[in-house]
Amino acid sequence: MDRFIHFIIAKRKAVVAFFLLTAVGCAALIPFVKVNYDMADYLPPSAQSTKAVAIMEEQFAQDMPNANVLVRDVDVPRALALKDKIAAMEGVESVLWLDDAADVAVPLPMLDTSTVETYYRNGNALFQVTVAEGAESDAVPALRALVDEEGAGNAVSGDAADTAQMRASMIEQVLVAVAILVPVIVLLLVLSTLSWIEPVLFIAAIGVSILINMGTNIAFGEVSFVTFSVSPILQLAVSLDYAIFLLHAFAAERGRTSDVAEAMARAMRASMPTIAASATTTLFGFAALAFMQFQIGADLGINLVKGIVLSFVTVMALLPALTLLLYRIIDKTAHRPLLPSFRNVDRGLRKVRIPALLVVLVLLVPAFLGQSHTVFSYQNSVPDPSLRAGADVQAVNEVFGKQNAIAVLVPRGDVAAEAALSDNLAQLDHVTSVLSYVSVVGAAVPEGFLDPSVTEQFYSTDFARIIAYVDTEVEGDTAFSTVEAVQHAAAQHYDEFYTAGQSANLYDMKNIVAVDNVVVSLVAIVAIFFVVMITFKSLALPFVLLLAIEAGIWINLAIPYFTGTEVNFIGYLVINTVQLGATIDYGILLTTHYLSHRRVAPAREAVKRALGETFPSLLVSAGILATAGFALAFSSSISAVSSLGLLLGRGALLSLALVTCLLPGLLIYLDPVIRRTTWHASFFKPDAAPTLPSSEGDAS
Repeated sequence: MDRFIHFIIAKRKAVVAFFLLTAVGCAALIPFVKVNYDMADYLPPSAQSTKAVAIMEEQFAQDMPNANVLVRDVDVPRALALKDKIAAMEGVESVLWLDDAADVAVPLPMLDTSTVETYYRNGNALFQVTVAEGAESDAVPALRALVDEEGAGNAVSGDAADTAQMRASMIEQVLVAVAILVPVIVLLLVLSTLSWIEPVLFIAAIGVSILINMGTNIAFGEVSFVTFSVSPILQLAVSLDYAIFLLHAFAAERGRTSDVAEAMARAMRASMPTIAASATTTLFGFAALAFMQFQIGADLGINLVKGIVLSFVTVMALLPALTLLLYRIIDKTAHRPLLPSFRNVDRGLRKVRIPALLVVLVLLVPAFLGQSHTVFSYQNSVPDPSLRAGADVQAVNEVFGKQNAIAVLVPRGDVAAEAALSDNLAQLDHVTSVLSYVSVVGAAVPEGFLDPSVTEQFYSTDFARIIAYVDTEVEGDTAFSTVEAVQHAAAQHYDEFYTAGQSANLYDMKNIVAVDNVVVSLVAIVAIFFVVMITFKSLALPFVLLLAIEAGIWINLAIPYFTGTEVNFIGYLVINTVQLGATIDYGILLTTHYLSHRRVAPAREAVKRALGETFPSLLVSAGILATAGFALAFSSSISAVSSLGLLLGRGALLSLALVTCLLPGLLIYLDPVIRRTTWHASFFKPDAAPTLPSSEGDAS
């Protein structure tokens, strides 16, 4: 370690140059990292819909439609001409319309009414369009331009339109979140430091690690939209503490020696164990996300772990070198303390100690049960009528009702079973029409008599594809029960079948949430339990700290249940580990100071001193994390991101409240247990030394 410290101090200019060049290079790579907006891609390989999508990609020339194109006041010939125009557009893979489901040469009144009205109703045409993955940003605006030429009130909706909207707004929303967060961080850091320039150094060190983290994602090829939105904000909010620890230690050492280089060397030695312990607990909390079946957890978790490691490296390498280059500016921009002294903050907090303990004991069981019954939403975006995308959804729904398709893939060859299944599906509640070879062409018509473009819609080498159109929302009890009914109908005729479509994807997501939540929470708790146990060499302290943080998590997640509001399932799954990993440091910091003072003072006095020393750091850290969460909630129109942000902001404040109000009480009232279960505790004993004055008149 001494060799590393000596190298950083001796080669400070080279170290700063290396990190800056690396950051610039990685920043240049960020635009080339693909952002994936399709949640279905992160379902486990064993999921029904995952297998169905894989089969369709491998064996079918045409994918599932992902866009609805509405054109008002158009006759059949004009609609057919528009279909050809749409099909010829760049990024469009296929177009389905009435002529694919029926013979439009026959007078429409003679055709099946439900089939006709799926595509053509009251002079309005609805085209089912498949836009190629990755082409949404160009194809959707082009489709809108085409239909706008046909008149007012025409619309483009569906998954492709939602993805195009998210792509268009993603960077803007991240920048808005940063614009909210950075000024608040600067303000909090200015208040908590003694130099105007120190906040700039903090943000520069962590900012470099963020750029490197985002640029090195090029090695993965792509990241999810959740990772792209959340990771840089969380990395900034969580790892700023590392920089604060180092520079506070540097300021303290400068008071002991006039040699600036020696002061930094001592500060690095003194702060590295604390920073490493803090980073390790956060790292294990984030790493637990990788145990989710839903693979977006691994995508986000691995990225956050990488970010924490990079933040640790930049704080321990770049920040010392940069500080030594700029310490004269730090001295010239010094200012008096701007925050009041919190040395006696315990006088107020001790009054709520017992009430806080009682309130938590009363709420613990209802909160635990409530958070396990939270109602989830599974979509990424909610239509905003003020935006074109939301207005188009409303327009399509008003004319044609809900547009939702469920594809069923079954083994090819048994025409009788295919016909029976098509008939069964058509009889199900909420199914408006069924598109299959036997329902459109007829079982009696040999495939060889038809153009391959017709048969390719329904048959691959091994599978037949049947598409059931339903009038439900894409999620909710009705939608999911319809998916179950479709699967039950398929099971009556086939031993092997697969379902796909937005509702089928969300149905699979719903089924993995409960398992993922339990597994990820247990992994995070067990990992952090052992880290805390090793850090403090104690069996009782891990239980005490985890109780304080987990109580905050349960209360946080129970609030939506008791208020009757939905929570995006990604936010729910992720917050368990993110809040635990990010805020367990609050408890560790307070407990570290408590144990230090407990060796020379009774429990109550040790708590008083520990709170007085750590309260400013806890306030700043929780303030930054809460601001980061609320900034995400305010700036993002993506349900998964805004929901996670709200939970994170509220969770940070709850963790702060419980660490400052509940944890001190637990440390005091469980002091005998902690003393007996902590290796070489060396706690102060009243009968072994004079009793120091206690703020509450009680030795321990």
